Amino acid sequence: MSHTAHIPSHRKPRRSATKVALRAGVAGGVLSTLAVAAAAGTANAAEPVTETIEMPTLSADLSAQIAHSADVTQQAADSYESRAEQDAAASKAAKQAKEDQAQAEKKAEAKRKAEAAAKKKAEQERASRSTERTNLSTQSTGGGSSASSSDSVAPPASGSVGSVISFLKSQLGDAYVMGASGPNAWDCSSLVQAAFKQAGVDLPRVSQDQSTMGTEVGTSNLQVGDILYWGGKGSAYHVGVYIGNGQYLDAANPSKGVVIQDLSGYPASGAVRVL
Repeated sequence: MSHTAHIPSHRKPRRSATKVALRAGVAGGVLSTLAVAAAAGTANAAEPVTETIEMPTLSADLSAQIAHSADVTQQAADSYESRAEQDAAASKAAKQAKEDQAQAEKKAEAKRKAEAAAKKKAEQERASRSTERTNLSTQSTGGGSSASSSDSVAPPASGSVGSVISFLKSQLGDAYVMGASGPNAWDCSSLVQAAFKQAGVDLPRVSQDQSTMGTEVGTSNLQVGDILYWGGKGSAYHVGVYIGNGQYLDAANPSKGVVIQDLSGYPASGAVRVL
């Protein structure tokens, strides 16, 4: 027996061919798997992965509900906007109405004051004319065609009934000539027209038109300065002026000229008042 027979051999056990082949196959498979993974990794690194999320498909009912909701929302917005515009318009209208009312009240007040002042002035003028007529009537005296009665009347203020009477009496004795207009010859209507012009009153030229002027008054309610007419209103053929005490002054006719006469001898058809 060899002197080394009892010492275990240091040589590694021999592997069987079957085991070696099996291990080689496993190793090859692993390497193949790694190679495939590496290739896949390389490809993924070269091309980014995009994930697509598929949205759910809207049904017809859901679409209609969404559209209806949008319409309702829009209608509400339009309603709020319209209401805001209406409120703004109403506020503006109320403000304008208030301003208009204030302006109207101001105008009405001014009109009332003007009317009151005009009424007061008219009353004062009527009172003044009434007093003047009374004085003239008292001072007038009968005397046919005599001019002496004018001497007792004080010169009246311009623009009054007195200025008319004063002018007429200053023409006493002038001639009557048909169509004449003064200064020393007159017909009936030209004398009346010239007399009232002294008071600022423009009368028509002919007696027919003069009989339609002013306010119609009865012959029983005459005042100094009233225009008397003979014939129909609007068709009068003669005119004169009442001077009080039942008398009138006129350019009578060619034989008399400008005179003072009594109404009792030649009653007038009517009378008008322009002052």
